[in-house]
Amino acid sequence: MLTIRLFRVGRKNQPAFKIVVCDKQNAASRGRFVEEVGFYDPLTKQRNLKGDRVKYWLSVGAKASPTVHNMLVTDKVVEGPKIAKHKLSKKPASPIGGPASPNASQGGPAEQATEQAVPPKAEETPDAPETTLPTAPENSPSETPQKAA
Repeated sequence: MLTIRLFRVGRKNQPAFKIVVCDKQNAASRGRFVEEVGFYDPLTKQRNLKGDRVKYWLSVGAKASPTVHNMLVTDKVVEGPKIAKHKLSKKPASPIGGPASPNASQGGPAEQATEQAVPPKAEETPDAPETTLPTAPENSPSETPQKAA
């Protein structure tokens, strides 16, 4: 299957792309493509497309990549809606700390995450040390406290 796609050329931090027709299984690495049908420079936003050749390859059965399809729609070589290039994540969106508690404020996710991550300090460290009462062994009835009558 033929694909019309971008082929990166240019130096490091200076990208430029050839728009080429290549086989889907064999990527356009090292200049192996069927035909060059255009050029795109993202730094200057300059584009050069051979519209008649693109229409020919599309009529033969080549498919354009989403980015190239959007370029063709913008340049009015092809009519139709643009394609969303970024796919949505399949994972369900959840807040960082898990489901929000019913007593939590109605603030945004950042407020809820802060509240869940930092509990109030009054509950963590009590001011007075806890006192414990001595416990009597269970088997000795003489040491159990008697109720005053």
